[in-house]
Amino acid sequence: MKNSIVLLLTIICLLVPTSAVAKSNQYEIVSKLSEQNITLYAKKSNGFYHDFKMNFKGEVYSRPFWMNVTNPTYAPELFYEDINQDGKKELIITLTKGYGSGVRDEEVYVYRYTNGLTDVLVDNPLAIIYKNANTKLTTKKAEVSVGDKKYIVDITPLEIKPANIFEDIAFGSITDYEVKDNHLIVRVSGQISPASSIGEIVIVYEYCDKMYQAKSIKFQPYK
Repeated sequence: MKNSIVLLLTIICLLVPTSAVAKSNQYEIVSKLSEQNITLYAKKSNGFYHDFKMNFKGEVYSRPFWMNVTNPTYAPELFYEDINQDGKKELIITLTKGYGSGVRDEEVYVYRYTNGLTDVLVDNPLAIIYKNANTKLTTKKAEVSVGDKKYIVDITPLEIKPANIFEDIAFGSITDYEVKDNHLIVRVSGQISPASSIGEIVIVYEYCDKMYQAKSIKFQPYK
């Protein structure tokens, strides 16, 4: 009789849905892909989500050091697409750690599934930019060279005080990841002053040498 009770309690515990467990531990759903059975949970305090848990098709993974702002406009995004063209889908997660006027601090995580989720390295977009782009900035124009293409942007219509213009174009204040047409893409703004940007570097990633590296990089001036 005692063994039967223990067995029954064990079965009940196994059948308790993850969402109920999450609620009991003060977790809440922050993002989900219902059709794919993928849900992201986190605790909330002081304007941030933290101590994340990820339910991937019934398997639960902990990510205690992740952070994301609680503003719903910048909620974590989930993508489940084949971004390395191997016939198997990858899980892509973007987190926003900070935002403000002319600022968005976003990071990305990519996982493949092989007897469990395995983290795949994504090359830092700033490292890619500094390796592939040359820039020059004066009080009248901004120049961006990527490969054999050179872009010149007249900044005089912006009427920026010379004292507020940077020594060079600064990248990284706004970093925005997306998945489009089965490709991981990041857009990184180029600022010339604390309040002015002239365009963005667009990097399309590809899977190469066991990590995601730049397949293409280009500059797109803002209109």
